[in-house]
Amino acid sequence: MRFRSSVAIDLGTVNTLVWVAGRGIVLEEPTAIAIDTAVGKVAAVGAAADTLADKEPQDIEVIYPLRDGVVADLEATAAMLHAFLKRTRRFGVLRPNALVCVPSGATPVERRSIIAALNVRRSKYHVRLIDEPVAAAAGAGFDLTGGAGGFVVDIGGGTTEVAAVAGWRVVRARSLRKAGNSMDDAIVAAVRSELGLIISQRAARQLKITLGVTGGAEGWAEAVGLDAAHRAPRTDYVPGGLVAAALEPIVSAIASTVHEMLSEIPAGLAEDVVRGKIRLAGGGALLPGLAGRIETAAGIGTVMVEDPLRCVVRGAAEIVERGQKGRHAGPGLRELALLPAQARFPLPLFCYSMGWRAIVSGSRPASSQPATPAITGRPTRIISRFQVGTEASSPRPSSLLSKE
Repeated sequence: MRFRSSVAIDLGTVNTLVWVAGRGIVLEEPTAIAIDTAVGKVAAVGAAADTLADKEPQDIEVIYPLRDGVVADLEATAAMLHAFLKRTRRFGVLRPNALVCVPSGATPVERRSIIAALNVRRSKYHVRLIDEPVAAAAGAGFDLTGGAGGFVVDIGGGTTEVAAVAGWRVVRARSLRKAGNSMDDAIVAAVRSELGLIISQRAARQLKITLGVTGGAEGWAEAVGLDAAHRAPRTDYVPGGLVAAALEPIVSAIASTVHEMLSEIPAGLAEDVVRGKIRLAGGGALLPGLAGRIETAAGIGTVMVEDPLRCVVRGAAEIVERGQKGRHAGPGLRELALLPAQARFPLPLFCYSMGWRAIVSGSRPASSQPATPAITGRPTRIISRFQVGTEASSPRPSSLLSKE
């Protein structure tokens, strides 16, 4: 039995992946939760909840609790993560470790909301955060030890992370909130405008994968939706050029951002970037024609990494394993630590640290102080609008902070 279990979590806008030490990737589910509004309880999570989306079953509300890569609904995120981790957890003696990937552009408040989502329930975790570009670079095969670096473009559902990394640190990064979901929305709007057909996000995603920016092998794809005028189901053939035109503004923005970022990297990193090439990760890397567009804009070889959907969680897992073996995993890890001097508060007061080691003594030498002031704050008590489980509701208001 492990005394302290460890997990790595890629908490994405579209999909959530969980890796467990000694077991590998044990969960890969849509980031979705379905609430039975009639009784105020969780009806389904993950794939089971995602299949109900756009179908509007009675008394069921499907929630996608993350937006642009960060928590938009804390209660729903907490309930969803609790259900996911309950499936994967094997209890140990000590409080388990959790390494969670977050967008590089996430604000301190957005980062702390992830900590809250993992700790508002009874099964609490010792949480550390890692910037997604660092995890993506590790998963893409870059050896970041000894100051080596590389350039990675991680195109997820909510954000596109364009970053140069070196020595387990982000050198330059930009988080662009134009990614897979924005592409789907653009296709939905274009198909409705040009063909008078209302399609679902799932149908738009399929058109995106089939046709991409090249128009596809056949130049068209079939889609089923509702006729905008008559509100009756019908099938239509969507031209590849229509989808390519809808995707063009987003693809151009990503390519332009890559070009701008390359102009800002230090000269000492240029050789590593050229030799290592630009590596595309995330589900958006599967978009047909995207690698060629970025290579043309950047003037540098661009390749899609192996298994891009799992690239980030693989990198996070490598960082966790390095830490377990006693090797320095790099100072890019961030965590919240309890300050002993503030233990008198009924709820813990957290401190956000730019370092990767926990601050447990409440003081550090001046040379090790973070570059930015620490952020302290007291978690807000949350009254849940729904409960998890099938037991009868308590007459008292339920709370995500209460024991289950």
